[in-house]
Amino acid sequence: MLDKDEVKDAIVNVARHIFSRFGFRKTTMDEIAIASRKGKSSIYYYFASKEEIFKAVVEKEASIMKEELLKAHSEAESPAQKLKMHVLVRMRTMEKLANFYSAIKDDYLSHLDFIDKVRKKYDEEEIQMMENILIEGVEKGTFEIEDTALAATAIVTVLKGMEIPLFWGVEEQDVERRLDHLIHILFHGVMKR
Repeated sequence: MLDKDEVKDAIVNVARHIFSRFGFRKTTMDEIAIASRKGKSSIYYYFASKEEIFKAVVEKEASIMKEELLKAHSEAESPAQKLKMHVLVRMRTMEKLANFYSAIKDDYLSHLDFIDKVRKKYDEEEIQMMENILIEGVEKGTFEIEDTALAATAIVTVLKGMEIPLFWGVEEQDVERRLDHLIHILFHGVMKR
């Protein structure tokens, strides 16, 4: 017999796929119940509303993103490589996390109370991860940055604006090339030396 947390997790996993396919607005509790092979009343036993399920889905996907980034950081050998892997893993993982991406980008979801909290928490966590990379790089003499907090905020802001136009739907070899150009600009800027 499954415990309550296992059942909730199973519902969240099913709902992830339904929300990513149909979006928040068009997904119904009936669809989640059918796909979960549960009665609608059973779904309401575990979750009070569709919004509550979507919140659990978004939080799960935010957790997946964070885990993927931390794993990439731990596997990188230098601050420069950590920065490159952060950008690459972020772009590749974000493309797979449609619900999380929708939650942090789509204005039509702003009416949901938890969305702003999720956005703020994720932004703070990613900026802190980025700042940790930059601090390590400064300490090792790899980077020359006066204000690592400001630089981390700027880099994360740039990444958020470039997800779709620069990386999504692009051939793998082009992703690497584009990423190398982006990293070059981050490291060296655009000024002629």
